[in-house]
Amino acid sequence: MSTTPTPAPAESRTALLRGGDVHSPADPFATAMVVERGHVAWVGSEGAADAFAEGVDEVVDLEGALVTPAFTDAHVHTTSTGLALTGLDLSTARNRADALALVRAHAAARPTDRILLGHGWDAARWPDSEPLTRAELDEATGGRPLYLSRIDVHSAAVTTALLDLVPGIADRPGFTPDGPLTRDAHHAVRAAAHSAVTPQQRTEAQRAALQHAASLGIGSVHECGGPDISSEDDFTGLLRLAAEESGPRVVGYWADLDIERARALGAVGAAGDLFVDGALGSHTACLHEPYADAAAGHTGTSYLDAHAVAAHVVACTEAGLQAGFHAIGDAAVTAVVDGVRAAAEKVGLGRVRAARHRVEHAEMLSPETIASFAEFGLTASVQPAFDALWGGEDGMYADRLGVERARALNPFAALLRAGVPLAFGSDSPVTPLDPWGTVRAAAFHRTPEHRVSVRAAFTAHTRGGWRAVGRDDAGILVPGAPADYAVWRTEELVVQAPDDRVARWSTDPRSGTPGLPDLTPGAQLPLCLRTVVGGRTVYVGPDE
Repeated sequence: MSTTPTPAPAESRTALLRGGDVHSPADPFATAMVVERGHVAWVGSEGAADAFAEGVDEVVDLEGALVTPAFTDAHVHTTSTGLALTGLDLSTARNRADALALVRAHAAARPTDRILLGHGWDAARWPDSEPLTRAELDEATGGRPLYLSRIDVHSAAVTTALLDLVPGIADRPGFTPDGPLTRDAHHAVRAAAHSAVTPQQRTEAQRAALQHAASLGIGSVHECGGPDISSEDDFTGLLRLAAEESGPRVVGYWADLDIERARALGAVGAAGDLFVDGALGSHTACLHEPYADAAAGHTGTSYLDAHAVAAHVVACTEAGLQAGFHAIGDAAVTAVVDGVRAAAEKVGLGRVRAARHRVEHAEMLSPETIASFAEFGLTASVQPAFDALWGGEDGMYADRLGVERARALNPFAALLRAGVPLAFGSDSPVTPLDPWGTVRAAAFHRTPEHRVSVRAAFTAHTRGGWRAVGRDDAGILVPGAPADYAVWRTEELVVQAPDDRVARWSTDPRSGTPGLPDLTPGAQLPLCLRTVVGGRTVYVGPDE
């Protein structure tokens, strides 16, 4: 891809991109696009592009590359993502011995750190399924403070030295003498661990995460912060960094029942990971029926009931803020739906729908709760990579729930059929930032009846994220839309849908359906060459 620039102030530059494929509903066969003052000004054919060539500051020869809207990752923990990129990553550990070896090496390499941080262990994937013990970690670190979040970030293995920093930790729910911590005990040690991170470390991690996102064609991230997840300094520091430096847009959600505090911090909603329950991997997602692999009668953990949900939705709706909740288990999702229904009865269905409140994860859904999502205009902010990682008859979901209940998880096709707005994300660092992999995971769901077309999945990961924050004019390359786009090197463009009849018709030129990369499992994913946000280049690949 080559460019011919002409000097001009950055805020007023115009550019013509030509000689490629532009993914736009304005013209399904577009090969060129004009960007002016940070917005898309025109999309059309190569022949028509000649009329613009003399009047722009820059002409970009795409050399056959694909231009798409930039992705929006609708659920990210930015600092934790950066710390995972710059710190100890345990996701590759094949067993406990591997994990302990990585901990020892990391401790030796960071002799001056006040606290050692790591993420990504998953005992469910190890041969003995046994998590790391406190005694093992004390030995591996030489007695230093250590915090290791499980892959789902709802439990953590820690050292005794970290526990010593939290008075009364043994009396908190979720404490165990030698194993991972959950619930309130986990929240307390997580807060202590994050408070030990220096401002310099935090900024370094945030910058690394945003730069990595830009390199993957991500133009916007929804930061899901909150008092039980990060800190106010972390949240405001990230928003400030994003405003001051070139990179992806950051939309901040603060998970707090105190809506005035959320507003004061610059959040667009008192939403995100406002926990109604926990996670399946940590046996803390709240279920109607007990877990299949836990103590008899164990149904997980409930943090908010329907009454609390209703009060929060009413307060947010009246204040003009989005409400949103973390709900994974079916009992938690029911609590959210019942709460939103009570709120709608108080403030009116129209006002609740207009507010576009959100539910994060929303994995265990029934036909009734799906219908309620549609009725109340709730956005399902979901993570298809969860199914790719934990789904299937031999996966963690089946271990926790049994095969039949596990098969019902993450029903993306049913949500779309009901008209529920979808916004895709990663929950990074729970699963990596990987937008094309996320689209692939939805299109090739482990349960075939839950699969959606690549086009629908792509829309959920681009336009869906913008719609989730109340913007219907973005995440799409049409005149007037923000010029947030990515340029890709990829193979032949195709149309993929679960129903082969749909796919065959969609590839017919008469259908006017723009193609997308082949995401068949095993096929090479597109390579990002450039990412542009608001008309400003925020990433250029090493070969450009």
